[in-house]
Amino acid sequence: MSVVPAEKAAVVPGAYSGGDTPTPYTEDVPSNLRRATSRLQFPPSYVVVGFYRLVTDRNLYVPAWQKCKHGFVRGATVAIVWGVGSFKIQRKFVEIFLIKSPRVTGLSRDALFGIPMPFDLPTYATLFFLSTQVSTVIYFFLSRNIRIARERAYDQTIASRGKGADWWRPYVEEWDNPPHVENTRWGLGLFMSGAAGRIVTKRESQYSRVLSKADHMGASSVLMIPLNFVPFAGIFIAAWFKALGTARYLHQPYFKAKTMNTEQVSTFIEERKWDYRAFGFAAALAERLPLIGLVFSISNRIGAAMWAHDLEKRQHYVAAVKAGLAPGIEHRPKFE
Repeated sequence: MSVVPAEKAAVVPGAYSGGDTPTPYTEDVPSNLRRATSRLQFPPSYVVVGFYRLVTDRNLYVPAWQKCKHGFVRGATVAIVWGVGSFKIQRKFVEIFLIKSPRVTGLSRDALFGIPMPFDLPTYATLFFLSTQVSTVIYFFLSRNIRIARERAYDQTIASRGKGADWWRPYVEEWDNPPHVENTRWGLGLFMSGAAGRIVTKRESQYSRVLSKADHMGASSVLMIPLNFVPFAGIFIAAWFKALGTARYLHQPYFKAKTMNTEQVSTFIEERKWDYRAFGFAAALAERLPLIGLVFSISNRIGAAMWAHDLEKRQHYVAAVKAGLAPGIEHRPKFE
């Protein structure tokens, strides 16, 4: 990995600089850390684990459903009426504007981006758009309660691990030479931190935090509307734009529990930028799936909590090694 000069640093955390550097404290770890270390090698797995825990653990799915069921029923009723009443109109729209503009949308009557399809593409595309609209309508009725359910899911997951507030210790730097992170107030990173994808810059000024909240309320969805007219590929493109910011947003409770300042958070993410990109992409992609994405928006909090728990276990190990209380690695790799 190329050296980042002190006077020049990436504007956006996670900028690719080439090469791979092995993460320190991942080899010869104690037996009680081996499973956590193995999971940390592939962060998207926490999205799957979070979903599995939500649908199998009564202590998680029962409180979430109790909080959301009334809003879901009201939203589903309105969404069904909307879908049935507007299906023919929307299908006509697809046929006139999308099917007849294959260079823009990649759609034709029998093919998607030139690939032959075994079904009636106009009808399928219409159902795809309707499912997205149905999800939006249901979310409108759930917005407040589902936010509470997400927060509770994270807290209940942490509580299920039997860890109190004192278990989360101050940040410990794991690299001998951590990357230099430049605090940037303006620029592309600030723009992308809010409505264009939650890609947060190194310095969270008051303005960028307002943008982040606006994004969580749906501002990014408004700017991502054009991607909804590109079936299949659109959700992947949008998920990539939102990947890093989504992961950072999901770990805000973790950073708060460790009382990390802005510089520490930015450095922490920069050192694990591809882990955060991978987890954020998987989480954002899952949340953009029609209907079931609402479930993932809760389960991703569970996955983020479990990832935070494993990261903290490694932080404890690093602190013990540096304090001489645990055997460590004699020559730890440098961030170069």
